[in-house]
Amino acid sequence: MLKATLRSFFAHKGRLLLSALAVLLSVAFVSGSLIFSDTVSRTFDRLFASTASDVAVSPKEAFEQNRGFGSGLVPTLPASVSEDVAKVPGVQAVHLDVEVENLTITDAENEPIGRTTGPPTIASNWYVSDRSPVVLSEGREPAGAGEALLDKDTADRKDVEIGDTLNILAQPGTFEVEVVGIAKFTTTNPGAAVVYLETAAAQRQLLENPDAAEPAPGGAEPESAELATSVSVDAAPGVSDAELKQRVKRALDGEYTVQTADEQAKSAAEELGTFLDIIKYVMLGFAGIAVLVGIFLIVNTFSMLIAQRTRELGLMRALGADRRQVRRSVLTEALLLGLAGSTLGLLSGIGLAVGLIETMGLLGMNLDAAEMVVSWVTPLVAYAVGVGVTFVAAYLPARRAARVSPMAALADLEIAEVGRPMRVRAVLGSVLGVVGAVSFVFCATAERTRDSAVYLVGGVVLTMLAVVAAGPLLVRPVIRVLGGWFPRIFGSVGALSQRNALRNPRRTGATAVALMVGLALVGGMSVAAASMTKSFDEEIDRTLGADFIVQSDNFGPFPREVTERVEDADGVGLVVRQRFAPLEVSLPDGEKESTSAGAFDKGLDQVSRLEYAAGSTAAALAPGHVGLERQFARDHGIRMGSTLPVKFPNGKRTELTVGALTNQETSGGFGPPGGFLLGLETLEEHLPGGQEVALFVNAGGGTDVDRLRTSLERGLEGFPQVKVRDQADFKELIRDQIVVLLYLVFALLGLAIIIAVLGVVNTLALSVVERTREIGMLRAIGLSRRQTRRMIRLESVVIAVFGALLGLVLGLAWGAGVHEVLALEGMRAFAIDWTVQLAVVIGSVLVGLLAALLPALRASRLNVLAAIAHE
Repeated sequence: MLKATLRSFFAHKGRLLLSALAVLLSVAFVSGSLIFSDTVSRTFDRLFASTASDVAVSPKEAFEQNRGFGSGLVPTLPASVSEDVAKVPGVQAVHLDVEVENLTITDAENEPIGRTTGPPTIASNWYVSDRSPVVLSEGREPAGAGEALLDKDTADRKDVEIGDTLNILAQPGTFEVEVVGIAKFTTTNPGAAVVYLETAAAQRQLLENPDAAEPAPGGAEPESAELATSVSVDAAPGVSDAELKQRVKRALDGEYTVQTADEQAKSAAEELGTFLDIIKYVMLGFAGIAVLVGIFLIVNTFSMLIAQRTRELGLMRALGADRRQVRRSVLTEALLLGLAGSTLGLLSGIGLAVGLIETMGLLGMNLDAAEMVVSWVTPLVAYAVGVGVTFVAAYLPARRAARVSPMAALADLEIAEVGRPMRVRAVLGSVLGVVGAVSFVFCATAERTRDSAVYLVGGVVLTMLAVVAAGPLLVRPVIRVLGGWFPRIFGSVGALSQRNALRNPRRTGATAVALMVGLALVGGMSVAAASMTKSFDEEIDRTLGADFIVQSDNFGPFPREVTERVEDADGVGLVVRQRFAPLEVSLPDGEKESTSAGAFDKGLDQVSRLEYAAGSTAAALAPGHVGLERQFARDHGIRMGSTLPVKFPNGKRTELTVGALTNQETSGGFGPPGGFLLGLETLEEHLPGGQEVALFVNAGGGTDVDRLRTSLERGLEGFPQVKVRDQADFKELIRDQIVVLLYLVFALLGLAIIIAVLGVVNTLALSVVERTREIGMLRAIGLSRRQTRRMIRLESVVIAVFGALLGLVLGLAWGAGVHEVLALEGMRAFAIDWTVQLAVVIGSVLVGLLAALLPALRASRLNVLAAIAHE
């Protein structure tokens, strides 16, 4: 049996090729994502381990902040801390660190030297130690204010040379520096654009001390102005990091965060892990969809191969092979296919990881492909996925093969799948469909987002399984309608193509369902994106009353100088500032919520139209008060007049009285989710010195808005990171964010469609082999080669369109379910992008034509006499 199995496998290896390709793609994305993430993790672990000081002292944060909605404040500590640390026994050297991330640095042409996405732009102080990640490669060190070094990668990319001028747009103010040297990374370049300043200059020009005393008469610098962002400590020989950490903590009375080198590396790796997880999960999403669609392809392939080998299997039974041996024979073929596909997939995954490493190099993160990490887990997972998927997908066809009767060899019959009743499928599909519909009803009636999302996932899975089970039942009625016009237009060729598609509903259904999965997800996500876009548009129209919004492209904070320029622009009537305020709120139900509030000037009512369930804007922004979103307050037992204990990132505590409850379920441009509103006066009292994230501007009396826009843009020419937007521009900005996400999803689903196309190709190719004698007979009685190709193409198109229609119906249902989840977050508008839906139908026709090219060509080139004699 083993020899017969191996002989059969190698005899049909061409027919199994496309199934192996589906396995290859699945395994490639799984192994590639694991290799890439392991390589990046190992590379940065080495970087952090080699550059981290033995002990680091940094400001203590009161709680874990939401980094997406920060205040713009740079956590600092007094520079005098270094003097206290230097006195600790066991300290060999102490270095002050001044480092500010995510600021803007421009070249002589006012173009940012950093990247718009990805790694940050950093300004830091320069000093040399054994652990420095960079060395001076050209020029000299900065000797004072107005001089700087630039990292070599950025200098090469932006064509900056020694002697050029850069503008640093820092929070205390904008200043110019001359590039006097180039610094080259000796380790992995994390991709950031880095400017290095002399330490004293960095302290004065990058850090702002809200507690600093006023300059003394004569312009003398106050001593309290000296700050740092951290202190690096080197241990003396014989003193361990852990021991030195405890000594430093005792000397500083626990006022600051003290970490060893290992703890610093772990903390940095955790921050990097968020970025790596995004890449890993996206790629695993590709792999998951590839696996799902690949299962349909493999099931179909083995079903058709077994149907075509009925006589062979019957002869094996007649010669004494029992059912178990036949089933084992088919599963052994699946195992061989899985092993071959997994091996090729693992090799392809390595190539994919190399491609990702090169892509990261284009983004500035220089990884070395020679140091690629392939841990023992990667091949284990790769073979588990590849072999497991193939084995599971082939199990049902193997069971059918075991049922082949010895008499089938004598009768030369196929396994009569068509004639077998499909009552079980009908019942199973109906039950799954009903339960899935009920799950969608619960999704629509749930009051919490999390519950609604759980019901949505259940409804999506159940309805997909329902269509998979009942799909063959829909083949005859739907394809009779879709292909009903074929005979009228294409005559007998059209009639033949329609009958071929109807010949085996199970096969046609399985082929179409593979295409359906990808198209349903495309349709569902397009409905979700269109609904989100419409909801945001309506929310902006309803709530935004400002003539213009001044805002960064990434919604991040910007220097106070931007606010001053806007306030001084000609024609400005009102400027309302917005900042984000990280908070830790102690709720009445005993929970602690780390969130962010939007803090505003008192003129908020003049630039917005917020809706209130109770209270008013004036009450929400009053000193010592806060406004909340009504549903959030209800969920946590908060009422008007309730007192909420609040802690700020600097450790200051206060109690805020609930002065208003809003109906503002989405931010609408007025702050983070959750609806927390504060007055800037309240924020400045407890967390002074933050940066604005948006300015809402109204024109003064008699000023034309177009003239005001010109005035604002002229005043902000030196700040390329901020833009002046009206309501239409702001809507476009939101749409662009949604479109980026949508394109990522479409790219993800494109893989499913590619594999589905392979499934159609495989089905048609095997169908041509199966119908070789029939095609030969048709050719013999006058069917031309051109007509043969047309027959195969029409069959392919009708199958593809059938899958597209299933996908559209299912996608609209899924999209409606996603909308119900979004509605709980305030995005209540429902919209369908009919352009995408139409594109799906047109695309499915093209898919059908493309998939039929090779099978149709092969069918038309069959030798007539050889085809008639084919067995």
